[in-house]
Amino acid sequence: MIFDYVTLKLIWWLFVGLLLIGFAVMDGFDMGVGTLLPFLGKTDEERRVIINSVGATWEGNQTWFITAGGAIFAAWPLLYAAAFSSFYIALMLTLFALFFRPVGFDYRSKVHDPRWRNAWDWGLFAGGTVPAIIFGVAFGNLLLGMPFQYDADLRVTYTGSFWALLNPFALLAGVVSLSMLTMHGAVYLQHRTDGEICARAKAAVKASAIVLIITFVLAGIWIATGIEGYKIISMPSPNAAFTPLAKVVEKSAGAWLNNYTLYPWTIFAPILAIGAAIVALLLSAANRTATAFIFSALSVAGVILTAGLAMFPFIMPSSTSPNSSLTAWDAVSSRRTLSIMFWATVVFLPLIAAYTSWVFRVLRGKITVQTIRENEHTSY
Repeated sequence: MIFDYVTLKLIWWLFVGLLLIGFAVMDGFDMGVGTLLPFLGKTDEERRVIINSVGATWEGNQTWFITAGGAIFAAWPLLYAAAFSSFYIALMLTLFALFFRPVGFDYRSKVHDPRWRNAWDWGLFAGGTVPAIIFGVAFGNLLLGMPFQYDADLRVTYTGSFWALLNPFALLAGVVSLSMLTMHGAVYLQHRTDGEICARAKAAVKASAIVLIITFVLAGIWIATGIEGYKIISMPSPNAAFTPLAKVVEKSAGAWLNNYTLYPWTIFAPILAIGAAIVALLLSAANRTATAFIFSALSVAGVILTAGLAMFPFIMPSSTSPNSSLTAWDAVSSRRTLSIMFWATVVFLPLIAAYTSWVFRVLRGKITVQTIRENEHTSY
């Protein structure tokens, strides 16, 4: 089967979106568990229960982050270059926060001093909370547009700053992201633990789900009424290779809602985000935790799809030079590159998904205080 260039461009927009959703769903609950660690674990043994609920799988889950980054580098090289210029400090801060996880998991319980363990607990908290907020802030700034532009030789110039990224709308998007992943992690903890930890996780599901629904709706209203979106006025055929400057883009109020008007079926994304969060909350209250986790994952997917479908085909709009905005049509690699990557993905992505499913099946079951006591020297 041979696809034309425009079809490959669309497929890779879908693949990158799928990888981002996979990362948010798989590593998202690890981050949520890290955020909840200092608050749901009242004793050292309880915190070890929480840590060991994700201890056996977090490294595999984090590979979704690496895979998504690699896919962006290979499929959308212009986005990779521009994004690392724009979000350089934010991405470095994310990486340094993530460093707490491998070191914290491996060394926290090696020393019995409570001060040592407490310090690593807060390090694991930072490793879950900081990336969750930054990813949300990044999406918020993408919806606002980033201050970058290309010159005639396609040299990119970024004119923003790290502090400018911390604007009110982006911070609201950060709260959406944090509450979303906290809800996801709390549902997972409720499913994997029992007793008091399970009860506290159940309360955390309720609180974080409510915050997610409220902030998600507020962000949607803000986008509809107070933020200019972007739309393409003219461009070469999407089946051709062309540079970002070959198109004409303009900003206009309400433009981020155009796709929802043109393609009414896309409304399923925000409905999924809110509806699945409500169902996950109700199922959590009924202690149907496995099903609640599925709906929590669907809510995460709905939130990401809502932003992606609103922006399509834009992937990184430019606030200072709209014509420099990067889209799924002009930020891509060659047709040959996309084709080779497509077949590699078709072969290996199902294998990865099957292996991941097998791992979670093997490692299923509750983690309890008694489990930690029986495996004192082998548990994290």
